[in-house]
Amino acid sequence: SASAIVLDGQGNVIYSKDENTVRPIASITKLMTAMVILDAGLDLDEKLTITRADRDLIRMTGSRLGFGATLTRRELILLALMSSENRAATALGRTYPGGMEAFVAQMNAKAQALGMHKSRFADSSGLRSENVSTASDLAKMVTAASRYPLITQATTTVRHEVRPYSSKGPLNYGNTNRLLKNDSWNIELSKTGYIN
Repeated sequence: SASAIVLDGQGNVIYSKDENTVRPIASITKLMTAMVILDAGLDLDEKLTITRADRDLIRMTGSRLGFGATLTRRELILLALMSSENRAATALGRTYPGGMEAFVAQMNAKAQALGMHKSRFADSSGLRSENVSTASDLAKMVTAASRYPLITQATTTVRHEVRPYSSKGPLNYGNTNRLLKNDSWNIELSKTGYIN
């Protein structure tokens, strides 16, 4: 990695490399998305429907959630975190009170409150390269995210089945972090991110 930071359980730095350089963070953005949704106290059992507005027109990534797919906010958080489902994350931001603009503003406010002063968020999925942070700031975000039981559960779930369509069978999703398949590792929170 060009940038890295390793902390012990008390937050002491064990190893760091270029930890204050600002870089795009891709889908690691989704940890902030989940925290903002949970902080807002929105109904996690409310059903949300994927629309054309949730398409990725930036990187043109695909999705198994077609237009008309309906899942609860809780299930969308789970898919966004464990399987890095971009349409799920976009729908979460789109349906936030005030829409995506208000959501992104809240993401940036949360970052500042956490002391992530070199971080900026531009969307809820991480598809935009303007979602940037540093390894040091991400350590603060991971520490904060670890205090949310739903986030720790979702990011360490290996497989999950959802039924977004009333007339079709289930969809099975797997976690994007292969390390979770190693039983000898005790991983409490996990989120992958990739960008060219």
